[in-house]
Amino acid sequence: MTTEETALFACAGETLVGILARSAVPAGTGVVVIVGGPQYRVGSHRQFVLLSRALADAGYAVLRFDYRGMGDSSGAQRSFESVSADIAAAIDHLQQRVPSVKQVALWGLCDGASAALLYCHETHDPRVSGLCLLNPWVRSEASLAKIQVKHYYTQRLRQKEFWLKLLSGKVAGKALSGLLQNIRLVFKGGGGSATSQKPFQQRMAAAWHQFQGQILLILSGDDYTAKEFLEYASTDPAWKHYQKHAKLNRLDMAGVDHTFSSAASRKLAEEATLAWMTDQVQGEGHGLPRPAASQ
Repeated sequence: MTTEETALFACAGETLVGILARSAVPAGTGVVVIVGGPQYRVGSHRQFVLLSRALADAGYAVLRFDYRGMGDSSGAQRSFESVSADIAAAIDHLQQRVPSVKQVALWGLCDGASAALLYCHETHDPRVSGLCLLNPWVRSEASLAKIQVKHYYTQRLRQKEFWLKLLSGKVAGKALSGLLQNIRLVFKGGGGSATSQKPFQQRMAAAWHQFQGQILLILSGDDYTAKEFLEYASTDPAWKHYQKHAKLNRLDMAGVDHTFSSAASRKLAEEATLAWMTDQVQGEGHGLPRPAASQ
């Protein structure tokens, strides 16, 4: 029988609020759901609620929580680059509440996935045995411009009606200047960070390559964030050979949007996560299913 309980725990003098879902006899691996921002522990379309219940029904203890400054948690609002202490506190609390949990999988969507990698980069926490990363966020001005030129403007330039509007003067000068600006950004590159710290995308890459556990990468087919990740990871030197990680499983879900907004796509993400938890983290199965998602 699955139960849900309120979770209140401390982080750097603030109080974090979460919901713990668990079965009567939880497995030795638990799950911490890292929220992408700006949103709170429920998730878009109640995705995190439904995911947590599905995992708990399968025997996994799951903690979804608001980090400092978000949702019901106290403190100043912060970005995904500054939540490693919150993630550590959540893992501590999960293990305190469910002592049978010896290791955890971090599950994150968008910049929640990025935060999971940054946490591993900063802490090398041995308790983290798996990373489930959905549409990781790697955006910079240059990466967004590249995606827009490749996937939007290229498509528009192939359309007859675009040229008819251009010749008739119906295409605004602002649209053309936007295209030219994006092209300049593509050739200029990302620009890097003004500080001595490496850009977050490079720190994510370092964590990816160094991580010894299992990685499940889920990419939505109808999502610019996923397209940006693929473009960035295939061209940036820090991400070289990322797809050759020894313990990587990748699922591409055709026709699915960024937040898995339909019931069918949400179910696919849940089933993929459950299969990975059982097969890869617990070592009980023999390969992930390959869902052919279409919405």
